[in-house]
Amino acid sequence: MTRPKKKKKSRFGLLLTLLLGVLAGLGADAWMQLNAPLPVGSDTTVELEARQRLSSLSRQMEERGLFDSDRQRLYLVIYARLHGEAAQLKAGEYALEPGVSPLGLLTVLTSGKTVLHELRLVEGWRFAQAWKLIQSDPNISHTLADADNAAIMQAIGKPDIDPEGRFFPSTYRFPKKTTDVSFLRNAYAEMDKVLAAEWAARAPNLLYAMPAQALIMATLVEKESAVASERPVIAGVFLRRLQTGMRLQTDPAVIYGLGDAYDGNIHSEDLRTDTPYNTYTRDGMPPTPICLPGREAIHAALHPDDGTALYFVAKGDGTHQFSSTLEEHNAAVMRYQIKPHLHP
Repeated sequence: MTRPKKKKKSRFGLLLTLLLGVLAGLGADAWMQLNAPLPVGSDTTVELEARQRLSSLSRQMEERGLFDSDRQRLYLVIYARLHGEAAQLKAGEYALEPGVSPLGLLTVLTSGKTVLHELRLVEGWRFAQAWKLIQSDPNISHTLADADNAAIMQAIGKPDIDPEGRFFPSTYRFPKKTTDVSFLRNAYAEMDKVLAAEWAARAPNLLYAMPAQALIMATLVEKESAVASERPVIAGVFLRRLQTGMRLQTDPAVIYGLGDAYDGNIHSEDLRTDTPYNTYTRDGMPPTPICLPGREAIHAALHPDDGTALYFVAKGDGTHQFSSTLEEHNAAVMRYQIKPHLHP
């Protein structure tokens, strides 16, 4: 009676040994596969959709040739489930470094450190130019495709505000599928932040009753010169003109008011065509900003030069000649604008 029991025990021990051997082999293979580098080249990204499972993403990756074998993929899915990391994945687009292992991939997918894309809004652009760029960016989720300016401002929670000049020109970094509404809110908040900081540190005894007026002035300064050293001087000219009751007579505002009628050259007839932005026919500043002003232009508008200049004319090299009297200004116009055309 005892001999059959020994035989059964012997068989059981053999089976157990074989099973343990198989498991040990699988474990060793799994560990090797989980730490082996994936066939990932440079600039490789993967995108995990919201509520997408690792099994689904890994199949997509395998179809792209980003796993050496289906076995390697399955090991990763099983490992992630057993260790609870499958429930910790964060949606987004991720960059994969060459040589990353399946376990490294899992670390990336649970990190939340998504790829950030860049979009630059340029100083001096009109809002229409910035909006066109935003609409064309493939990494932004477009929800306002056919919206006009009023609808755009309504969507970002700023109704009844003109969008011109209200979005800070800068390079913005954002994850893929950021909405256009979110992007604009961020750029609007950045302009508010910069303007508030500059307003708080403004020079004393300025004409502006509120930051919005300084913003309008900053846009005129932005469009008149790209030379940083000239911006406070131009701001001083414009503020002195306002103080003395002179009209600003700034061409960029006239051009803005012409809209699509502007053909690339400003004509004497344009200066006589009355629009709300024609500072030759109307007193004071334009009703709204005319572009996206950078921080330097905002700072200049709030820290104007305290000289005596009331006029300036382009010298043809990107800089301007400033004059305190009309006589000096007329001479500068003759020198830099008229004579060069008479003697090419």
